Amino acid sequence: MSNPPIVDLFIIGGGINGAGMARDAAGRGLNVVLCEKDDLAEGTSSRSGKLVHGGLRYLEYYEFRLVREALIEREVLMNSAPHIIWPLRFVLPHSPEDRPAWLVRLGLFLYDHLGGRKRLPGTRTLDMRRDPEGAAIKDAYKRGFEYSDCWVDDARLVVLNARDAAEHGATVLTRSPCTMARREGDCWHIETRDSLTGETREFRARALVNTAGPWVTDVITRVANAESSRNVRLVKGSHIIVPKFWDGANAYLVQNHDKRVIFINPYEGDKALIGTTDIPWEGRAEDVVADEEEIEYLIAAVNRYFKQQLGREDVLETFSGVRALFDDGQGNPSAVTRDYVFDLDESKGAPLLNVFGGKITTFRELAERGINRMRDYFPAMGDDWTDRSPLPGGDMPDADYEAFMQSVKARYPWMPRGVRRHYGRLYGSRVSDIVGGADSLKALGRHFGGDFHEAEARYLIDHEWARTPDDILWRRTKHGLHLTEAQREAFADWFRERTRKAA
Repeated sequence: MSNPPIVDLFIIGGGINGAGMARDAAGRGLNVVLCEKDDLAEGTSSRSGKLVHGGLRYLEYYEFRLVREALIEREVLMNSAPHIIWPLRFVLPHSPEDRPAWLVRLGLFLYDHLGGRKRLPGTRTLDMRRDPEGAAIKDAYKRGFEYSDCWVDDARLVVLNARDAAEHGATVLTRSPCTMARREGDCWHIETRDSLTGETREFRARALVNTAGPWVTDVITRVANAESSRNVRLVKGSHIIVPKFWDGANAYLVQNHDKRVIFINPYEGDKALIGTTDIPWEGRAEDVVADEEEIEYLIAAVNRYFKQQLGREDVLETFSGVRALFDDGQGNPSAVTRDYVFDLDESKGAPLLNVFGGKITTFRELAERGINRMRDYFPAMGDDWTDRSPLPGGDMPDADYEAFMQSVKARYPWMPRGVRRHYGRLYGSRVSDIVGGADSLKALGRHFGGDFHEAEARYLIDHEWARTPDDILWRRTKHGLHLTEAQREAFADWFRERTRKAA
């Protein structure tokens, strides 16, 4: 390509920070390209604890500013995506062997008041012997507390940011690693290679943004041939999925003997998600898996508190991710800050903005601040806008999900409750984009099992960059958890045949 196209911003890394920055920049009128070496959210951003929260335990490390900003963002995100983000009440059984009750109460008081809480109910004290939330807990734990945070479908949060970026004009390239980024005067010359088709593309960009997460330093040194005084600490976090073993919609937060806290959350209706661990990681981020020691650690944390005891045989699935935390010199992985740091390299012409650290809850604020750091290079770009604009599917009157779902029920009376709920939770006000003109379940096409029908698969391929079966089964949706192995294989065969015909 003799004259590669010139764009304003080229972003490397399709996790939550990269997708958020692409959305923010494109909405300000910048010409943006986002490239991701694998699938959107395939790394850290789909392997989180799936919470939008202030980080109650960060108060113990005096991260008051970070917690306050995260709590403020919690409210913003609830309004922008009520279909994939919703309130969740957490029960914290108190163990007198660990943190004293007065310290827990103080932390919860600060948590309630630091961030200007408006929509969520506040903390209350529980009598674990009388309140229904204590029914599943061992009799030894007589007192507890209940507080609010939010659940999020993390992978869909990434995809919806990328979708909104594309609708504002951005180009999104998945499974297209950046193979070279070279400064040429006041521009970057960039090459990508599609790992599925082998297609090579070239771009020129006025600025380069590196949001590669665990691979951020690799992009700096190997791809861009640049330098940075900043670094990241790689910390491995693992989760297990088991059948749900308590009644009620609440989640639990328990303290383990080592004073780490473990979340036990309802997941996908009839399952529970338990995590996370915090272990230093020095290997390749691609190789991370939950090991048996971590699995036993999480099971032991549950069994310390709950009447129903879990065993290794109860574990249905595991997943593990590598969190790329800004290296602040702390020895304890749990104490390493979850804050983020920008490193703007302007030393050799065209700017390179490297992003270190961050967390899902503060991604929007990170993106906004990061793009504002580039204002000197793009003085004509628009002002901040994402704090008052819904993500795709989130434009419901008063962010009222339940009222919206009543309208879906009225519009599609033939649709089973499970399918209706699935579409509402993943696609919000865009349910009609999947259903189209269908007037029966049969009209949604082939049934792959569970609540999974062909119309949804086609939509995800055509509009959400799904390029492999796993992109759909495990990231765009969680259908993989609800299908048998034979059903997953049958879907993979259908996917490959459709891809072959489209080629």
